[in-house]
Amino acid sequence: MAVLRRFRPYVRGHILALCGAVCALILSTLMRLAEPWPLKFVIDAVVPVPDAQAPAATQIDPMLLLALCAGGLLLAVLLRAAFHYIATVVFAGVGNRMLARVRSDLFRHLQSLSIGFHAKSRTGDLTIRLVSDVGMLKDALVTAAMPLLANVLIFGGMIGVMLWLDWRLALVALAPLPVLWILSRLLTLRIRKVSRTQRKRQGALASTSSEVLAGIASVQTLGLEEHTNKAFSGANEKEMREGVKGARLTAGLERSVDVLAGLGLVGVLFYGTLQVLDARITPGDLLIFVSYLKHTYRPIRGYAKYAARLAKALAAAERVVDLLDRDDAVRDRPGAQPAPADLQGRLTFENVHFAHQDGAKVFDGLDLTVYEEERVAVIGPSGAGKSTLAALALRLHDVEKGQIKLDGMDIRDLTLQSLRASVAFVPQEPLIMSGTIRDNLALGLDRDASDDELEEAARRAVLHDFITSLPDGYDTHLAERGATLSGGQRQRLSLARAFLRRTPVLILDEPTTGLDRESAASVIAAIDSVSEGRTTLLITHDLELAARCDRIATISGGAVAETGNASSLRAAGGWLATAEAS
Repeated sequence: MAVLRRFRPYVRGHILALCGAVCALILSTLMRLAEPWPLKFVIDAVVPVPDAQAPAATQIDPMLLLALCAGGLLLAVLLRAAFHYIATVVFAGVGNRMLARVRSDLFRHLQSLSIGFHAKSRTGDLTIRLVSDVGMLKDALVTAAMPLLANVLIFGGMIGVMLWLDWRLALVALAPLPVLWILSRLLTLRIRKVSRTQRKRQGALASTSSEVLAGIASVQTLGLEEHTNKAFSGANEKEMREGVKGARLTAGLERSVDVLAGLGLVGVLFYGTLQVLDARITPGDLLIFVSYLKHTYRPIRGYAKYAARLAKALAAAERVVDLLDRDDAVRDRPGAQPAPADLQGRLTFENVHFAHQDGAKVFDGLDLTVYEEERVAVIGPSGAGKSTLAALALRLHDVEKGQIKLDGMDIRDLTLQSLRASVAFVPQEPLIMSGTIRDNLALGLDRDASDDELEEAARRAVLHDFITSLPDGYDTHLAERGATLSGGQRQRLSLARAFLRRTPVLILDEPTTGLDRESAASVIAAIDSVSEGRTTLLITHDLELAARCDRIATISGGAVAETGNASSLRAAGGWLATAEAS
């Protein structure tokens, strides 16, 4: 129930439509209850019976009564179909709109969660939750929840009519229900548990496949196909076993309903016939009982069929709610203000302390200032926290103690949107979306860039000549993740995008890692051009690139171990001198 309550805010805007759908469903149920009655009148008043048993009230012409009964049956069927159609369409519309909002909110929430969360999560599993789990909820609402509600209404109405006609015969008909309720309760709990496990297995399967396909080149070159096949087959086998177990439980529940329904029908046929022979009920009444009994157990049989689907949907809902309730996102402070339009770009780290979520200490009192239009390279041993420094400056994490300031203002006092709009970031793995080069250059811009601006940015990034050599130039479509570009071209495209943003601060994280000498030279030329006149923080292992900067800061032991230009650090014989000599 707690899971269902979590979705209550999404229902509020659709209360009127849902009430209308329920009313249509109730009217559809009433028409279903009315369908057997014309047959009762035909059997009791039209079909010839011995005079002694003929009802006294049959003064209407038999053919007229037959025509009225046939017309009444047709009308009941047509009205039931119409009302059920209205209910189905409204439920489907509400379900699709409501769960589209859930998916949008979940996607927005995922984007707001911290980098630490995403580092620990598997992308394939998150994708399954976002797409498949929400899709299962949408499907279950229309194909399981609404039919189940209709069946409950039919079930309750038919029991009421049967008790009104003959309570003794009704009790005989419903005798198997307590056993059926206990059985369905036990099996449904087991089905839900299996479904929850199966969804987890499917998430693991999606994660395994996405990881392999994302690194397919490495898989092939390292000859890992057999190893990854075994990993995938193992995950697939586990998911298959849970699916078979769920199908077996569902089939057992459905067949149990069939057997118990058969027992109820046997009891009604036997005891009901005795009631007719004793003239306590008419043959038409017995027909009503048999028809209702058939329809009474159909909702229960339907429940058995929908139980597995609803159990899977509940398991999916739990996984969706688990994500929605995670709350480690970096957010605006109360009273945060937009960054001023005239920022100069002075970036200051004061007594910064930070540790990862697993408790690993990264910074323990780090101090560093990058002045306006100064280019500072951050170097140091692997794991020293160089990339973490860039993440803190962008508020992808928040410091535990100390401050990071931009032009003297604590960055936590600035809105996230305005802070990140003031900083251009070039990551080690540039974001390249499926689309044209023009679209990718303008990605993230808050304005429409002119052709001249795009060309200037491309020239600055030493990319224009390459783009114009392509048949479609700036309108050339790029493959997913920029697979048709080289590593250096992807980096230069990212640098051109950074130039277009015209921010006072530029942060680059390992821009030349993994590039050959020629590509690295092109990227370095682009960095020199794009960083001109901007406060630049360069995270790098490339000591030659670091030496081109105005100043170098070496991070080690959770703090800045040394700072100065390349010549002074070499003369001091510190980490830079040792690294260059090794």
